[in-house]
Amino acid sequence: MTPSAAADSTRDRIVTAARAEFARYGIAGARITRIAKAARTSTERLYAYFRSKEELYGFVAGQELAAVSEATRLDATDLPEYAGRVHDYFTRHPDRYRLMSWGRLELAGDATHETIRRKVGQLREAQEAGHLDPAWDPIDVLVLLNQIATAWPGQLDLVDAAGDNVRDPSPEARRAAVVAAVQRLFPAATEK
Repeated sequence: MTPSAAADSTRDRIVTAARAEFARYGIAGARITRIAKAARTSTERLYAYFRSKEELYGFVAGQELAAVSEATRLDATDLPEYAGRVHDYFTRHPDRYRLMSWGRLELAGDATHETIRRKVGQLREAQEAGHLDPAWDPIDVLVLLNQIATAWPGQLDLVDAAGDNVRDPSPEARRAAVVAAVQRLFPAATEK
């Protein structure tokens, strides 16, 4: 193994360990010593790659944000299906949902700002093109859309808790509810 490959391997192990640590404990609760131990490296080596725990979280969160964007792709002309994709992604990866949630709770001004601006711009363009009701402020559309789409990833146990009162306990029913709610709230603007 070349020295460069070994360095990349160490860095990759640090990032993988950090992703799990931040998802489980948040930023404040994460410990660099646990991350280094899980990555099979020293804290000194970890700090050679990342100057602080916050910098390490920012890198991990940036990677996750890119992965979410790639997997879900906002289509401002079909918000129900976009919500379904976001729901699917975070239902399959609840640890990643927790990872991103910790960042919103513990850090101000994180890497999501550019993504938010871009998505709000896409929604505004869809409104201007007549694909989305222009009465909504695009930021309200985005926030409500994300809240609906991510309603289930951290709460799937509620279906079991409700017992026989749930008509259809299947994961497909939860996804269908997300898609239907977004469809009712944000239908495409009608052509006149």
